[in-house]
Amino acid sequence: MRIGVYLAHPRPGSFNHAVFDAVVAELGDRGCHVLAHDLYAEGFAPALTADETGTVLSAGTARDAQVELHRSEVATLDALVLIHPNWWGMPPAVLTGWVQRVLAPGVAYKLGTADGEPAGLLKAGRALVLNTSDTPADREESEFGDPLQRIWAACVLPYVGVTDVRRVVFRTVTDSADETRASWLRRARREAAALLA
Repeated sequence: MRIGVYLAHPRPGSFNHAVFDAVVAELGDRGCHVLAHDLYAEGFAPALTADETGTVLSAGTARDAQVELHRSEVATLDALVLIHPNWWGMPPAVLTGWVQRVLAPGVAYKLGTADGEPAGLLKAGRALVLNTSDTPADREESEFGDPLQRIWAACVLPYVGVTDVRRVVFRTVTDSADETRASWLRRARREAAALLA
């Protein structure tokens, strides 16, 4: 299997980086072809350009070689893993920009008319989203309605053809003990391995 693993956290040594390393290692140990991307470390430019704002016509070749590389890779994946913190109920800007620039029309979906229903083009049938958060689960749900769940499982991934969306949130991270973090890393490995079933 070809699995893309995408990390969006700017601080080296963060727990998100530990999750990324654990997932990449687990998938590699299981014989997967892992395309691992630390978006901040790679300097992925998240700003959508004017010529990338179309929604109906298929995107042409991207002027940015890095964007073109990601587009060509994502079209070949069997599964995706997205790892990022919950910041203001959103993914970090670099990952939002990655979605907008890489999951382009003609690459990730096809739309006949602006008001039509999209046809997802990605062959990746499943995705795993691993989030960190410092908001307790009950508050996240009662006050905010878990916006990251809506973003990934309702808005983005089904739009591009990913029908099996799995999500795990590790919380609360800032005050977590080492043994708790170790158990979370084991869970991240298990969830990554389950993508192969």
